[in-house]
Amino acid sequence: QVQLVESGGGLVQAGGSLRLSCAASGITFSVNAMGWYRQAPGKQRELVATITGGWNTNYADSVKGRFTISRDNAKRTVSLQMNSLKPEDTAVYYCNANRLAGSGRIHYWGQGTQVTVSS
Repeated sequence: QVQLVESGGGLVQAGGSLRLSCAASGITFSVNAMGWYRQAPGKQRELVATITGGWNTNYADSVKGRFTISRDNAKRTVSLQMNSLKPEDTAVYYCNANRLAGSGRIHYWGQGTQVTVSS
């Protein structure tokens, strides 16, 4: 059974920092690309940052220079360090794991953790 368990969300003032973590089980962690997505009220879920098994990273333009994604294959965790937070970063943040499967990809999702940034 695949489980992705997020932690580290909370309430922070604008300009502050938070660190999200996601612990994975039930998958071959090292071959999965890992990522963070977010969904604000009334908006679609959007990509925040991803990191491949080969350690290549990708960030949404809105978070470049402020957020850093990292992974620890030994601990089976992926983290998102969020600095200089803005009220528009307020959302539920979801951990994602995905890997190639045939001609497509299989995606797994965590249940999400709330991040609220007050102005």
